Amino acid sequence: MQDTAGGPLERTRWIERFPVYQDRPGLGVAAMLLLAALALGVRQLTDGVLPPGFPYVTFFPAVILSSFLFGVRIGSASAVICGLLAWYFFIPPRGSFTVTTGSAFALGFYVFVVATDLALVHWMQSSNRRLAREREANRVLAETRELLFHELQHRVSNNLQVAAALLTVQMRQLSDAGARAALTEASRRLELIGRISRQLYDPSGTAQALTPFLEELCRSVIEATGRTDVALSVGGEPTARLEPDTAIPTALIVAEAVANAVEHGFRDGRAGRIDVRVERVGADGKLNIIVEDDGHGLPADFDAEAGGSLGLRIATMLARSRGGEFALLPGAGARAMLTLPA
Repeated sequence: MQDTAGGPLERTRWIERFPVYQDRPGLGVAAMLLLAALALGVRQLTDGVLPPGFPYVTFFPAVILSSFLFGVRIGSASAVICGLLAWYFFIPPRGSFTVTTGSAFALGFYVFVVATDLALVHWMQSSNRRLAREREANRVLAETRELLFHELQHRVSNNLQVAAALLTVQMRQLSDAGARAALTEASRRLELIGRISRQLYDPSGTAQALTPFLEELCRSVIEATGRTDVALSVGGEPTARLEPDTAIPTALIVAEAVANAVEHGFRDGRAGRIDVRVERVGADGKLNIIVEDDGHGLPADFDAEAGGSLGLRIATMLARSRGGEFALLPGAGARAMLTLPA
């Protein structure tokens, strides 16, 4: 369904506004009487044109419109009034309420038709009222769900950042350099997850566009380093989307690559540039996320397999957990590539 002006949903809600004047029945009764008078006038004007046997031809629309616009009660009153007018003016013998076999048959036919019409209108309006109540209940539930979701995301993010702060406090009490470095890295990663957790998921559970997600993530990582002399470029496959269950591993891997580029590629205050590209490769539609910098590059004796970097091991483990691969490759500076299955 559409929710734009003139769309099916808009028309449905327009229908749900009926019957009108429920709080002002006098207006409904006045309008009903006007419709009955109009039906009588049109029937009298066409009396010489219509063949015999159509006493109710203009009164049926008046009854249906009154029921639809103002409710079944006013519609029932319209049915009685229109039936009496047709009986008096157009059913022989005209000008009286004499009951004959013909008039009884005509009246029985009229009662059957208007009763059917009134029942159908009542059923439609009752269904519309139930639909409106259910739609309102669903709207309230959806708003509550979204509010709770955002509250949960907010609390998770805050808790992660509190945990990161606690690790930082604990780190300051340690004298061992290795332990301090380990807690510093753990604190940094927790703080990163807390900072980006609000953008990772959507309450609807739908996949996110990958390129905007990566751009916001990478800018957040660079800003967290305090560096203002590192330029960032994010681009590539515009149709690639990120499923919710892949968001955190992908975010951590890319964030690790960007943080390493800033820390090692642009050490000693060197300015530079980081390019992040999303490429779809192969017949099976795999995605490559490439993080490349123009910094110092990898050491000449760098061996990814024998590397002792905790960040590299975490990135490799997370990539494999999603059925992908992560590698550091030589380039103009350093080149990190994450390959994800389609």
